Amino acid sequence: MADNVIARKPGEGDAFWVLGGLYEVKAASDETGGGVTVIEMTVPAGMGPPPHTHPGTEMLYILEGTVRVYIDDEVVEGGPGSFFYIPERTWERFEPLTDARILVAYAPGGIEGFFTEIGELAPTRQAPPADHPLPSLKAVTQVGLRYGLEMKLPD
Repeated sequence: MADNVIARKPGEGDAFWVLGGLYEVKAASDETGGGVTVIEMTVPAGMGPPPHTHPGTEMLYILEGTVRVYIDDEVVEGGPGSFFYIPERTWERFEPLTDARILVAYAPGGIEGFFTEIGELAPTRQAPPADHPLPSLKAVTQVGLRYGLEMKLPD
């Protein structure tokens, strides 16, 4: 059970530039007794993670924009108000078709450690500029393994 009530206003909490997007931590694992991590992601069109699996569940709620979600062999598009529940160890990825804001919850929590390792503290509450260098996907994959994530890299 969580030890603390969490009440965050816009712009509060840690924020990171991760894989071309802005990831704002709304609730971290250490704040929820390990139960959940909640992150608001602002992701430019065409960006998003490679195919991957998580050791826990992932839930996406589209706040703004249109997102294509690949879940195993299924492809589903969603706009504002669309919700996706992805069971643990399911191959998935999302691709914003437009600039998008997505509220993402992971259960159990802890994945924010992965994002802090592969990303960098965001100097602003905006996605990084398009010419901002991205980390090597091979390096991202290696870090992911420490958090129980598996990734498929493009050829």
